[in-house]
Amino acid sequence: MEAETRSTGRLPAAFLTPGSSSFMDFLSQHAPEQLPGARPLPPVEGAIQVPHGTTIVAVSFPGGVVLAGDRRATMGNVIAQRDIEKVFPADEHSAVGIAGTAGLAVEMVKLFQLELEHFEKVEGSTLSLEGKANRLSTMIRSNLGMALQGLAVVPVFAGYDVDRQKGRIFSYDVTGGRSEEVGFAGVGSGSVFARGSLKKLYREDMTERQAAMVVLQALYDAADDDSATGGPDMTRRIYPVVAVITEDGYRRLSEEEVAQLVQTVHEGRLELPNGPQAPVS
Repeated sequence: MEAETRSTGRLPAAFLTPGSSSFMDFLSQHAPEQLPGARPLPPVEGAIQVPHGTTIVAVSFPGGVVLAGDRRATMGNVIAQRDIEKVFPADEHSAVGIAGTAGLAVEMVKLFQLELEHFEKVEGSTLSLEGKANRLSTMIRSNLGMALQGLAVVPVFAGYDVDRQKGRIFSYDVTGGRSEEVGFAGVGSGSVFARGSLKKLYREDMTERQAAMVVLQALYDAADDDSATGGPDMTRRIYPVVAVITEDGYRRLSEEEVAQLVQTVHEGRLELPNGPQAPVS
């Protein structure tokens, strides 16, 4: 739906009619074809080969939560992209890490960001973290038709709950089913190996830096056993995206910060291939 303002200088009536504070509801009423899950696909034989992204991990600590993702996208047995972004801020106090069909996942994140901004402008207040998690669940459920055709999107949602004053992590399945994780979470093809690493290294009293080290250790282990997960590329200087969400808001660690942490992990692996048995201080 386009706003034809050149001829009349006025917005269409749809933009001026009171309605739901949900931008998705607005689109479903006035331009349903713009929703990612509403686009019909042509019939094809076999699975559609499109870039897929993995792996995402998240860890909570007393001051908030750390969300991280590797940078590799694969298409079958081919590396489609080496430096894809998989972790995005949803708003000031939350973030989304995407796994699954890369193109649809990025589009869903952008729509989710707009959904939260639209609600805030219409209602004059922000959604609770629980409400944000529920909105994302609805969006994933609306993509079920695409998922059944092999184009699934499975994110991890994490943020700082300003009401409860702590970091929280939510995981989802392809039907939109939502689960709150305790301590840590992982999704994607490398998540089996990442979660094993997280179980070994997670502590409830970690500092922000220790939590960042733990997620990098988990991604390192995932890349070691899963070909679809990209490990730190020291030659090209391509490192995982690491984001921290605290009471002060969303902050992505700089390339220099992540490079220093990766170097510490790498040097530790040279001495002890299985990695340190406790968080690095």
